Amino acid sequence: MVKQIQMTSTGSQFSQFVQGYWRLAEWGMTQQQRLTFIKQHLELGIDTVDHADIYGGYQCEQLFGEALALEPSLREQLTIVTKCDIKLTAFSPAQRINYYDCSAAHIEASVNNSLQRLGIEQIDTLLIHRPDYLMNADEVAQVFDALHQAGKVASFGVSNFTPSQFDLLQSRLDAPLVTNQVEINPVNMQVLDDGTLDQMQQYRIHPMAWSCLAGGEIFTGQSEQHLRLRQTLQIIADAQGATLDQIIYAWILAMPSQPLPIIGSGNIDRVKQAVAASRIELTREQWYEIWVASKGHGVP
Repeated sequence: MVKQIQMTSTGSQFSQFVQGYWRLAEWGMTQQQRLTFIKQHLELGIDTVDHADIYGGYQCEQLFGEALALEPSLREQLTIVTKCDIKLTAFSPAQRINYYDCSAAHIEASVNNSLQRLGIEQIDTLLIHRPDYLMNADEVAQVFDALHQAGKVASFGVSNFTPSQFDLLQSRLDAPLVTNQVEINPVNMQVLDDGTLDQMQQYRIHPMAWSCLAGGEIFTGQSEQHLRLRQTLQIIADAQGATLDQIIYAWILAMPSQPLPIIGSGNIDRVKQAVAASRIELTREQWYEIWVASKGHGVP
């Protein structure tokens, strides 16, 4: 059973693994099959789900909400995370490019749209999806407060923020940001070096980890880095009696900031396999073997 993680001192809790729904529109599930899948990962203890307004071209929240409407009582068992601020050209026929928008008007409109699509009265956690270079931190703080006071959002966080961007927004807020959702995998280890995970550990905040399997690149890529990683992961997997996926999840879980991996699969067997990684304890040497395989050189 997946354990619960205390996200902040104010009481927010997420499951240690999060079910990601960014590809829901590609899974080809009926409304009933979507409901069944929700129930299946709830049975595993995965009660936190990750959405964004733009996923599936603004379709995934709607598809999830339709499934939830078949059994509305399940809402009480779920912690629903969603994101806003990316405006795709699909958002408006007159829009020429994709861009970021952290204006109060857009954040409020996005929240209202997400609530309607999901068929719920409150978002448990709202994340700013990408850093907006035109973000006015005071304006964002004001709209966060208004949304919280209106009962539309319980807590707030960010996604893909640098440490300085995180600190800027936090400096304007009374309540703590509950997470920073960032890419963490053995192919892209930028957050290990740029201070992001150091900051999360410093503030005792659990980051959410997206693209843990590097979008499948680790298994299909033909670069020297991919080939080194696959060979090393296989050696460790054989020693641990595990799969490559599980070793990657175990590698992420071993980080002291204690990231929460987001599982992107709509196959419940793959979800169960990922959850089993929580029982794997890598040695420090094995963890660094994966680091060395990615970097292509030993530690300095």
